[in-house]
Formats: sequence, C-alpha cells, structure tokens
Amino acid sequence: MAPSHVLKCCQKVLAWVPVAFIALVVAWSYYAYVVELCVFTISSTAEKAVYLVIFHLSFFMFVWSYWKTIFTPPASPSKEFCLSKADKEQYEKEERPEYQQEILRRAAKDLPIYTTTASRAIRYCDRCQLIKPDRCHHCSACDICVLKMDHHCPWVNNCVGFSNYKFFLLFLMYSLLYCLFVAATVLQYFIKFWTNELPDTHAKFHVLFLFFVAAMFFISILSLFSYHCWLVGKNRSTIETFRAPTFRNGPDKNGFSLGCSKNLREVFGDEKKYWLIPIFTSLGDGCNFPTRLVIMDPEQLAVSSQNEPAKSSGPNQSFPTRPLSESQNRLLTSDSQWVESGPEEENVKSGAKKHIIVSLES
Repeated sequence: MAPSHVLKCCQKVLAWVPVAFIALVVAWSYYAYVVELCVFTISSTAEKAVYLVIFHLSFFMFVWSYWKTIFTPPASPSKEFCLSKADKEQYEKEERPEYQQEILRRAAKDLPIYTTTASRAIRYCDRCQLIKPDRCHHCSACDICVLKMDHHCPWVNNCVGFSNYKFFLLFLMYSLLYCLFVAATVLQYFIKFWTNELPDTHAKFHVLFLFFVAAMFFISILSLFSYHCWLVGKNRSTIETFRAPTFRNGPDKNGFSLGCSKNLREVFGDEKKYWLIPIFTSLGDGCNFPTRLVIMDPEQLAVSSQNEPAKSSGPNQSFPTRPLSESQNRLLTSDSQWVESGPEEENVKSGAKKHIIVSLES
C-alpha cells in the first residue's frame, strides 16, 4: 500500500511539470518583451505605449483563459446516473452479461440516454459504478467519468470536457493572438539585432530567442486551434472523431450536429457578448444533448409536442421521454420537422411498433 501511495503522489507531482514549463516560458516572455524590448530596446515613447497596452491586454486574456482551463474541475454525472444500492448489489452478484444488461436497462429507463456501445449494450462504468450519459467517458488520468469528454490535456493537467471546453478554445485563441502579436512586433528588432544595426547588449539574446519561441508556438498552436474549430462546427469531440457514437440506427459521427450556428451556440452560449470572455456560458447540463435523429413511440406523441425526445437502449427496448432543458429546447425549436416513418395502416396490419422520426435540419 505504501509504495502505491508514494507512486500516486509522484505521478500527481510530475503531472504539473508541463504546466510549470508553460508558466516559466510565459513569465520569461513577459520579462523579455516588457523589460528587454520595450524598456531597453525601443526608443520611441509612443511605440512603447501602444505595444505595452496591446501586449498586456492579450497577456491578461491569455492567462485568464489558461487559468480557467486548468482549475475548472471536470464535470461528472449526477447521482441519478448511479445505480441504487439494491441494483448495484444485484449487478455485482450477477455473472451473466445478458442479465447484467437487463439490470442496467431497468435502471436506465428514466435516464436521458440515446447512445449505446457498439454491441448495443448500456454504457456502464465499472470503475465509477454509474451509467454513462451520452458523450461521457472515463478518464484514466483523472480516474473519474467526465461529461462530454474531449481529451486529457497534459499541458493543463486537466480533462477538457463540458465544464471547460469553452475555456480551452479561448486559451488556444488568446495564446495564438499573444504569440502572433509578440512575433510581429519583435520581428523588426530581431532583424536589426541579426544584421548588427543595433549594438550588442544583454537584450539581444532575449529579443532573438523571443521571436523564435513566439513563432514556434504560433505554428504549433495554429494547427491545434484550427482542428478544434472544425470540431466545434461539426459538434464532435476528439473521441467521437475517432469512434463515432452509436445510436439506435447505428453509428453516426454527425448524430449531435445541429448545424454550424447551433453547434457554436451549444459551446459558447446564446449571448454573443460573452463569447470571448472565459466565463461559463455553454448550453445544457452536460448529461443530455439534442440530436439530429430521435425515435419516439406513438404513445408519447402528446409529450413530443413539447419537444421531449425518447430514449432507447437498443433496437427492442424503448425508454420513456424526459424533458429537454430550456437551452436545448431553444436549439431545437426553430427548424425541427416531424415525418412519420410509414402509413399508420401498414404498421397496424404488420403488428410492428410505430415510430416517429424527428429530423433536425443542419
């Protein structure tokens, strides 16, 4: 037990090394730009003032969004997704997988779940002992289930998911702008030092190295930021890009996409004035997401008129509907249309269960 505990402590300490490295680079860049460049190298007072104002604005927004990304705890499923004590005991005693799934289906019948595993089973986390909401995954590094998990980022020592995905995007954007501004304003002095137009001083090393570091980080962050902008437009997580979520009709990588505009609002919120500020404005609760395709039973039509989607654990098990949150209803109401799956008479004659398909226009 003792060696294991020491190992975990060492892992926790080492996990902060990338964050400490970034913090040291940012602190040095602040010193190099403000002191070595603006104070000792630039002679024009007006140029100094303009550079310092813009620099501090971008630096503040960069540090603020980075701080929020690091120290915002990952959101975990609520208690309603945990098995009751009786169900948990019964699940642990049962050795046959099919009966375990029956226990999980019974426990999940009132939960807002649309996705299953590839084998049509209820997504259950044995480690956390809970039924996973849609888009939720277990993070081995954090050892918890994270709502709308995107990935675990070592550079922030945190899971990027529902609670901090907006902050992560802003962190990438402001770090990109920060590096671009530093590289662009340092370039002319970099050239002057390189061609010996300026005398060799202790500022030369800082200015030269500052340009290389800013340009290097700008190029690396640009590709990552562009990739995540594409993910937001498609309403996918990094995990869903490599493994499409499985709905009742099968895997669908675009299952949660509502169109670029609504996908953007789902992450950044309805009020555009808060989009560029690292405060939480994402829509929904992280457990329930509007989808492009939702299948409902005819007995639930009275409820469906209020935009309540149905839930199913597989092709033969249907769950009662559960109201969407206010924010999710706002995403669905403007362009949803109802299309019946077939003539009612044919379904009655065949004895098959009737369904209604809700298609959301992108």
